[in-house]
Amino acid sequence: MPTEVSRVFPDSLSGLVERVTFFNEDSGFAVLQVKVKGHRDLVTVVGSLPSVSAGEWLTAEGRWVQDREYGRQLRAEILTCTPPTTREGIEKYLASGMIKGIGPVYASKLVARFGEGIFDIIDGCSARLEEVEGIGPKRRRLIKAAWAEQKVVREIMVFLHSHGVSTSRATRIYRTYGEQAIEVVRANPYALARDIAGIGFKSADQIASRLGVPPDSLQRAMAGLSHVLLEATQDGHCALPRETLLERAGQLLSVALAPVETALQRALAAGELAEETIGAESWVFLPALRRAEETIAARILELGEGAPAYPAIDREKACAWCEGKMGKALAASQRAALDQALRARLVVITGGPGVGKTTLVRAILMVLRAKGIRCVLCAPTGRAAKRLAEAAGQEASTIHRLLEVHPGTGRFIRNEEHPIDAELLVVDECSMVDVPLMAHVLRALPHGASLLMVGDVDQLPSVGPGMVLRHVIESGRVPVVRLTEVFRQAAGSRIITTAHRINEGLFPELSAQDPASDFFFIERQDPESIAATLIEVVRRRIPARFGLDPLQDVQVLCPMNRNSLGTHELNRQLQQALNPPRSDRPAIEKFGVRYQCGDKVMQIQNDYDKDVFNGDIGQVTRLDPVERELAVRFDQREVVYDFGELDELVLAYAITIHKSQGSEFPAVVIPLATQQYVLLQRNLVYTGVTRGKRLVVLIGQKRALAMAIRNNRTEHRFSGLLERLARRASDQ
Repeated sequence: MPTEVSRVFPDSLSGLVERVTFFNEDSGFAVLQVKVKGHRDLVTVVGSLPSVSAGEWLTAEGRWVQDREYGRQLRAEILTCTPPTTREGIEKYLASGMIKGIGPVYASKLVARFGEGIFDIIDGCSARLEEVEGIGPKRRRLIKAAWAEQKVVREIMVFLHSHGVSTSRATRIYRTYGEQAIEVVRANPYALARDIAGIGFKSADQIASRLGVPPDSLQRAMAGLSHVLLEATQDGHCALPRETLLERAGQLLSVALAPVETALQRALAAGELAEETIGAESWVFLPALRRAEETIAARILELGEGAPAYPAIDREKACAWCEGKMGKALAASQRAALDQALRARLVVITGGPGVGKTTLVRAILMVLRAKGIRCVLCAPTGRAAKRLAEAAGQEASTIHRLLEVHPGTGRFIRNEEHPIDAELLVVDECSMVDVPLMAHVLRALPHGASLLMVGDVDQLPSVGPGMVLRHVIESGRVPVVRLTEVFRQAAGSRIITTAHRINEGLFPELSAQDPASDFFFIERQDPESIAATLIEVVRRRIPARFGLDPLQDVQVLCPMNRNSLGTHELNRQLQQALNPPRSDRPAIEKFGVRYQCGDKVMQIQNDYDKDVFNGDIGQVTRLDPVERELAVRFDQREVVYDFGELDELVLAYAITIHKSQGSEFPAVVIPLATQQYVLLQRNLVYTGVTRGKRLVVLIGQKRALAMAIRNNRTEHRFSGLLERLARRASDQ
């Protein structure tokens, strides 16, 4: 612990920031090495400030302490930084990497050429930068733009810091609102919680309070209502009952219900929220989700009642021809399903692993393609689309790419006015398609086309709002083929037999584990030994025994993000084990995560400009401190991120089972312990086990596995789709 020492030095100092030893973007806490006139050694200063770079001039006021580990340091209460004015300071400042396109080499060249006037040159005569060897028009424009951006970003940082809010998202705020960012935030601070990932309602509310927004204001209450509904979508809900919404908003805002009720009436009147009776309750929706549910219901019923526009097909002959082409006989259930798929415009095919869904889809496509029908295939994720294409022998794309996202707006180009060119659309992994995305798919489906929905309804529902596949099946309004027979070849896999046992509520056979098996359970009791065994299995045992690459082929799946067996902690340990820091490789720490080349990462939000989507997994291939860029390879495509955009990524050595939906991995390792009891559910473990293609390893407590298998409570989500399907059908 630091102790106060005699005042050998004054309680304030000024000097040149020689080195930024540590800076936390979330808290603003910094440890600085400062060159102070009259002192031979660098002085350590610790304190909080919006931002800091080497070369800046620092003024600090505080008290001197003697830290047992780090020695004497000034614990500053007040810290202020100003741009450097000396050649030495300017060069350090430019070399710090804060300005994209300038590193130590160019910093030295620029100061040598322009001296103390370099800032004025960049500001007003940037064309002269090309007088420096190596700087052409492209780099000159980059430096000019980066200089302008960092000035605005710093203003945003100071604004946020002065209102007690983290400055880590300043670049994101600038990219969202531009140079008018501070004015936008002053006008409506709650826009931050709505528009900027990583900034919550509490931070926005803190700014609003400091700007003088009263606790019981209508603006605050309306923002609170919208925030509660938006948060509910993260739990899969499309709406909330009116009373639940009012109660949660009141708790969030710590105010009486009266102003919240007034705000709700105002929001409903303005069309910002929508109210509707679902069942016997009054529910409140975000309008876009209500419209999406209505679109799905209308189009599903239209498809369910129509006949396909296929040419005449002799289904018996088609089935025999198909069996001859594939070299295998279809089971009776598959024959019946094929017959149904050729007679209806909309068919749902569901079932677990190894029951022949893929064979059935392939047979349907073979018959229809032979008749000249234009068949288009898609799936929610890149991995699922690739697997579908390999199985069907035809190109398949992600749903987002099929719908053609407009980079500037993020809206889909394909819609009612510009539908996709298909007579049959096959959507695989439908269990993970949420209400908004399914609505877009159905809007883009031509009115004469047919639809084939394929998925395992027993898996986890979509991460986004709604339970589309389950509700379409439960509606009884469309033909549903449920395949249950596990075929002989699949029955030889313990992954598949174990998955079916779990789905049926039965404990897996663990008594005699065959060394040649593809499923293993390693019993460990305490979380520490579970984690240690998991690291050993991923790093050494699986590569040695199965020849699989621990980075490329092995995926750790966790029930949750937090606790000692969650993704956050296991990612830290797996990164250290599989890709430890090296002095010869640059690294960057942003948003609490350290990145370097070789790291396995995952995109956690849709980025239409970059054409990467939530759940895409890649590997860091390049990190450039000068250009302030990090590159990630997704499949065969490299995507570049500015350092300020790294909140779109997380480490992916371990991911949640929810995030693994639609993906398949050569090997899957899952930790299970009773400390995860909140999320231990049958469909969670079932989904995790079915993600493994060649190998699945569970590590943990048998008791935790038994708890999950017994817990078959169907997740309840507030969605009006099922009632809309019933309501519209009765109206017709």
